Amino acid sequence: MIEIYYTRFGGGGPRGNFPPKNNNKHRINREIKGTEFRVIDPDGNMLGVMSRAEAVRRAEMYELDLIEIAPKAIPPVIRIMDYGKFTYEIQKKEKIQKKNQVQQQMKEIRFKSRTDTHDFNFKTKHAREFLEDGNKVKASVMFRGREITHKDIGREMLDKFVEALEDVGKLDNPPKMEGRNMTVILAPIKIKK
Repeated sequence: MIEIYYTRFGGGGPRGNFPPKNNNKHRINREIKGTEFRVIDPDGNMLGVMSRAEAVRRAEMYELDLIEIAPKAIPPVIRIMDYGKFTYEIQKKEKIQKKNQVQQQMKEIRFKSRTDTHDFNFKTKHAREFLEDGNKVKASVMFRGREITHKDIGREMLDKFVEALEDVGKLDNPPKMEGRNMTVILAPIKIKK
């Protein structure tokens, strides 16, 4: 029986020789479990279903690694390829996907129930710029004290806000109460790339 000792202060973990953890997403070579695999050669051609020994022999013949591509498939799919090249291709694809993603932020504009026309127009102008830049806009009317009894004023203000921006934004969440605030969320009609 092997005993593992945990120490509180001396290193913080179990003592003994443990294999290094593999933080890779894909298992390679000896880490791959199973007896039969669907094998793909370095050129991307399907070699068919073969035993573990045959797959290892083919990989050694090419002097390359076995990389598990689809572990949940039946039988699991492995590819004969240089692992360094494989990770480089994955990083390259992830970089392209990240580049093509549209970063959308939520910008917030706050009104009070007694906001005058000039302030309303000024904040609506900023909301228009945010929507044109491809960001979502959350507009909220804050109620203080007894103002909460006049929710209809806040509702009218938000309806006017949505109407003023209907050419650049569409309603994402209709006006609703969140605590002492009434909020509405607008999403851009066209997303800027």
